[in-house]
Amino acid sequence: MKRFRKAAIVVLDGVGAGAAPDAADFGDEGSDTLGNTSRAVGGISLPNLEALGLGNVVAMQGVSRTVEPAASWGRMREVSAGKDTTTGHWEIAGVILSEPLPTYPDAFPPEVMRNFEKIAGRPALGNVVASGTAIIEELGEEHQRTGRPIVYTSADSVFQIAAHEQTIPLTDLYGLCEETRAMLAGEHAVGRVIARPFVGEPGEYRRTDNRRDFSLSPSGTTVLDLLAAEGHEVISVGKIDDIFAKRGITKSHHVLPNMECVDATIHALGEMDTGLVFTNLIEFDMSFGHRNDPVGMAGALRELDARVPELLAAADRDTLLLFTADHGNDPTTPSTDHSREEVPLLAWTGRPGGVGLGVRSTFADLGATLADNFESGELGAGSSFLADLPA
Repeated sequence: MKRFRKAAIVVLDGVGAGAAPDAADFGDEGSDTLGNTSRAVGGISLPNLEALGLGNVVAMQGVSRTVEPAASWGRMREVSAGKDTTTGHWEIAGVILSEPLPTYPDAFPPEVMRNFEKIAGRPALGNVVASGTAIIEELGEEHQRTGRPIVYTSADSVFQIAAHEQTIPLTDLYGLCEETRAMLAGEHAVGRVIARPFVGEPGEYRRTDNRRDFSLSPSGTTVLDLLAAEGHEVISVGKIDDIFAKRGITKSHHVLPNMECVDATIHALGEMDTGLVFTNLIEFDMSFGHRNDPVGMAGALRELDARVPELLAAADRDTLLLFTADHGNDPTTPSTDHSREEVPLLAWTGRPGGVGLGVRSTFADLGATLADNFESGELGAGSSFLADLPA
């Protein structure tokens, strides 16, 4: 069995591979982010991902099955009680949540808002379930006039605070989020408190890349913890450091646009001697899934596909390169929320003879595989597929 000196996980945030068996429990029957997106745009050409075996993972218009794919392929099924970013990433890293993180479909209760407003020193605006772009257009002008922060949530376990960067400076917004994170404990311990800064004038507001997520610390031991404890580098790219509350991470490249994250991943692989690069590509979810924009989603997939050869070149033959996702976010359904889907799994080793890995019973199989590869101890969940990969 071959072990690798380095590994990289590239999470295509929100890029699911078909409805999970329990999708109906979440109102997500028929969701299929990759398949439905490809059909909605009349087919997508993704020659590099096709060569890795993406067409073997899920039926897509324009992406064919490959007889001899360059990577091993399969899908992974979520066990945790949820379909949000935090839950998905934690399960990938080996932590399964038996109870869902709290959500607020009727907005936050009075006791939560009273405590928040004490921290903020002024009343809040909003406190609704809303689209982030819509709520700043609706309340941005009043926010700038009064200085009151905008609070909103979604179907996910999030407490989001929007503020114009000239009205509440970034340092103050981040400080408010940190205090709110500390306040939201016990039954109200949401997965993430998110700073949502924006700029511009009324009618032309736009969110910036200065978003920050203030997450719960993982409730169990992750593969990041195991690797860092063994002295391996664990380099996060994108919002991974926020998702894991910086735990188990030795170095962070906190950039957000997809292509900047690809750049940072390539750089990290080049500078690392041994360890893990863990990357999140947020724009699939944030810019296209939540906006119900299949054309934009398809364009982002083509953009990533064009960079695959660079990722493979940076990985070399002593790196295990893994592509996957944390949940679905089908842009073709009426919902703008995440969808309960299986996620793609592509495992590239630089060796010929990719094999079918089947449908893995939990996302944690990926974390277990990394723990096995680095011989860093066992996680509480998951089964390694390292021995199945081409040697």
